Amino acid sequence: MASTSAAASRDNGVPGRLRNAASTLYSDNQSLIAEIRKAMILMKEVAVDLERDGQSQMVKELEDAVVELLGTSEDCTQFSAAIQSVGNEHQPRPELTDFKKLFEDEVAKLKANSSFAPQSHPLLRQFREAVWNVHHAGQPMPGDEQEDIVMTSTQCNLLNITCPLSGRPVTELADPVRSVDCKHIYEKKAILHYIKSKHGRAQCPVAACPKILQAERVVCDALLQIEIDEMKSMSKQPGRTDVIEDFTELDDDDEEEEEEEEEEDD
Repeated sequence: MASTSAAASRDNGVPGRLRNAASTLYSDNQSLIAEIRKAMILMKEVAVDLERDGQSQMVKELEDAVVELLGTSEDCTQFSAAIQSVGNEHQPRPELTDFKKLFEDEVAKLKANSSFAPQSHPLLRQFREAVWNVHHAGQPMPGDEQEDIVMTSTQCNLLNITCPLSGRPVTELADPVRSVDCKHIYEKKAILHYIKSKHGRAQCPVAACPKILQAERVVCDALLQIEIDEMKSMSKQPGRTDVIEDFTELDDDDEEEEEEEEEEDD
């Protein structure tokens, strides 16, 4: 009886150890993605200096390198997602598990469902726009419509731009954290108090998000501060923030109301 209980205890501990190992791998991989992002930011700054000096060929080489890094970053992102999936869902079996094949299959599935296209990636767009603005500030890049410029040059990876609890912009949060599960961002003190008050059933306070939050899975990950800094940088571009808010906040009902008002004016 004692041996059976001990065996059960060991089996019950395997998923926990697997999740801990997956969490460590995920954190390490996110740190690598953060370093790649920092490298791309630096490359954009160098490209701007080279463009000022008329070094067009070197700028093109840097742009090609950014495209390669975007592909590497996407591979790392898919690997991170695979780590999370295996860590959260895998259950131990009597037979030995081939974790290499398990990860490869999960990554292959993610790649098959991915719509990743480096040439249309916002970070590449930001690189090209920064270079273009050296000699053509305020002018649209060739082939662009004004609406396309607004929407693509200011895109970022932050799912919400204000904390749903404090109402403050994420760029002004004293201690920003992000949910590992739904990727929404909050003020740390506010979200931890909220989770505690819900006694284990703290649904994400972002409207329509069904995820249940856990205190240990709401963290300041390696990329968060970098992405917030990028958002701060983009918001400093004159005339951009108000336009973005107009586009993102305009829903179908608002459009219909505006059309009706225009007809009445006519």
